[in-house]
Parts: sequence; C-alpha cells; structure tokens
Amino acid sequence: MAWVWLAIAGGFEIVWAVLLKYTEGFTRLWPSLGTLGAMGVSFYCMSRALQVLPMGTVYAVWVGIGAFGTALWGMAIEGEPAGALRVFCLVLILAGVAGLKATA
Repeated sequence: MAWVWLAIAGGFEIVWAVLLKYTEGFTRLWPSLGTLGAMGVSFYCMSRALQVLPMGTVYAVWVGIGAFGTALWGMAIEGEPAGALRVFCLVLILAGVAGLKATA
C-alpha cells in the first residue's frame, strides 16, 4: 500500500506543479487554491508512504514522478521542446524510479 500512497503523492505533485504556473505568482484565486490543495494531498500521501518506505527512496521517487509528469505535460500540452535528448533524459528518470522500486 505504501507504493500506492507514493504513486498518488507523485500524481498530485504533477497537478500542483502544473497549476502553479497558472497562479501567476499566487495572484489568481482558483489556481492558487487548487495548487495549495494538491500540495496538501501530495504531502499527506507522501507522509503515509514514509511510514513504511525509506525516506531517500520516497523522496527520490516522488520527485522523479513529479519531474517526469510535469515535463511530459509541458511537452504534450504546453508546447515545450520534445527533442530526442530531452525524451531520453526523461526515460532515465523513469529508469531510476523503477530501479528504486525494485531495490526497496
């Protein structure tokens, strides 16, 4: 169950990172509230995963999911560059996350 908590935490990290762009420096109410809410859910779920899994693993996987998902959103939705080297680097992040899960 700890890995499920961690996956949910990583998913909500993607949500808050994406929403953060739309807060315009926390000057827009609804995106700001959404960002803060998603942060709260993400941190809560991460804290649940930390009850079972090692801290370094939890943090690295959480960041990896967030970085991968946010970059993927940027490329797919926001029109950010999606060159082969950038995609390869994202694959390396996924490989690191998978490796951490395999060894935890």
